[in-house]
Amino acid sequence: MSLASVSLDVPNPRDYAFDWALVDVETSGLVARRDRVLSVAVVTIGSDGKQTGEFSTLLNPGCDPGPVHVHGLTAERLRGAPTFDQVAGQIHAMLQNRVLVAHNAQFDYDFLAHEFARARMSLPVSRRLCTLALNRRVDPPTEDLRLGTLAAHYGIPQLKAHDALDDTRVLAGVLRASLREAAQLGMALPLVACPPRQDPKFRPAPPKTRCSFRSPGRLSPGGPLTQGMKVAITGETALSRTELVVRSAAAGLNMMTSVSRHTSALVTNDSSSGSAKARRAIAEGVPVIDERTFLRLLDDVRPGTPYELHLAPPAQAEAVVPPVPAPAPVEATPEEQPAPTSLVSAPRRGERTSPRRESPLADRPLSGRRVLVLGGTHPHAAAARTRIVELGGAAAINLSAGVTDVVLLAGGKADRRMRRIEALDIPAYPGDWLDAPALVPVPRQSPGRRGPLVLPRGGVIDLPCQGSSSLWHLTASWAQQTTCEVDLVAFVVDEDEQVSCDEDFLFYGAPESPDGTLRLLADGPTEQTITADFSALPPSVHKIVIAAAIDGTPAFGEVGAIQVVAGPGSSALPLAQAALDAATTERTMLLAEIYRRGPVWRFRAIGQGYDDGLDALARRYGVDVED
Repeated sequence: MSLASVSLDVPNPRDYAFDWALVDVETSGLVARRDRVLSVAVVTIGSDGKQTGEFSTLLNPGCDPGPVHVHGLTAERLRGAPTFDQVAGQIHAMLQNRVLVAHNAQFDYDFLAHEFARARMSLPVSRRLCTLALNRRVDPPTEDLRLGTLAAHYGIPQLKAHDALDDTRVLAGVLRASLREAAQLGMALPLVACPPRQDPKFRPAPPKTRCSFRSPGRLSPGGPLTQGMKVAITGETALSRTELVVRSAAAGLNMMTSVSRHTSALVTNDSSSGSAKARRAIAEGVPVIDERTFLRLLDDVRPGTPYELHLAPPAQAEAVVPPVPAPAPVEATPEEQPAPTSLVSAPRRGERTSPRRESPLADRPLSGRRVLVLGGTHPHAAAARTRIVELGGAAAINLSAGVTDVVLLAGGKADRRMRRIEALDIPAYPGDWLDAPALVPVPRQSPGRRGPLVLPRGGVIDLPCQGSSSLWHLTASWAQQTTCEVDLVAFVVDEDEQVSCDEDFLFYGAPESPDGTLRLLADGPTEQTITADFSALPPSVHKIVIAAAIDGTPAFGEVGAIQVVAGPGSSALPLAQAALDAATTERTMLLAEIYRRGPVWRFRAIGQGYDDGLDALARRYGVDVED
């Protein structure tokens, strides 16, 4: 079947017709800047859907091949294979002027980018398409979105999993089928411009040594330094700044790059310098000491209180996400309550409300349904999505194969997606249908498929993060017709809700934490993901705050709802989801938090908007932002 076949009923065939380069790599590990490619396969396909080339080879990485039980590539098999630089020219020619396609494309793209950099060449790719991200939008009725699962769903034979060439041939079939589904839905392809703007150098900074001690508060006049104190330095120093930081960190101090109300002391030889740190220290009443005093105190740092690593009870050590309905939401304690939590309209800033309790199933007729709202003003559409959640349904923000019902508000019938909705026989109802919905059967639904738990704003759920489920993905997406640019960011904070260094702020310019435990991934112009490896996070990390910011003057009222989903791994179906759309004039919005509660990690949907820009939000969490 041609990738651009007119039989797909494509309004604009060129929207789906590209010169493609389908790629799969097997690697010695998961970290592109450290691990190496062991085998690579490339299949090229023209815009007419016909295969034009094929290449595959094993590679000698010059290092341990890593998890042989996964890829089967032993050191003996790789001995005598070419090195990447010996085949880089041939791969370069096959990728030139083509859209790179892979399943979890950023993984393959990052590994190839690093290998080409080691070979002193550039990766000749300007755009990429991820079939995993594409199928997240299509939303086929499968138990997960792994390549093998999608191949079985689309009727594509798979001979040998984790074989680069066979996986690439399977990928070709999945791409053809996925493009057919996307065309039926009138869906724009989630093409990503490359190289990703958030990772131009492919060289993350070396990790900062995290402090292992809790903060004891501020330095008292004439008192000693205590391990865990947060210390910042500004201005010229007699001893080099690097040496000061290294000696202080070795003594157990938490060396910060910015000043906040939680700073224990500021070290400076000129308190009247007028630097941003000095001004903030004066405003917050932070103790200020000179370098000589600091060095004297550094010779006698008192013992601090170490962080305790909470371990899960033995019975939960092997827990994984069960293939059964998701766990019920937990009730947040009073100190955990975000503000606001109302669904219908946002309370005044600072107002707190109680978490919404789940209604009995008999009172939730939309349970298991995914409902798309078209038309209406932003407040009316937000209220309709609120009602959908109250009735037990999931509020969709884009048309996908998983949409079961459509609600038409004022102007909804004129939406360009209506032609597709009618062709797919998806029932559409007026707005007052939500008062007492009468349902028709949905033959497209898979009866055995587990749907994610739908959380309201303020909803909280425990994450089963032990064993193989320690790597979690939090994905935010918004309407595909959005014209303004939305950026996902994350703050890794301690118990004082402050970053320990500027590198604990993830954004498009710094997409990876120095220790590699968190990453920001771009899966398309209207979808971004934060990944977190909970098993590798140090005990000093108390919370991960995920936010979104709009570049320029538009506000979230123009974007509409932001859908946030949390799930274990990139290919698994989400465990929980929330549609957040209370913001109107705001340009930044807190979407969610993932935080420790004893031995358990919890996910909380927030949806709190702010009129200030991203720089003000970053300062709130202790990021040093230049004026």
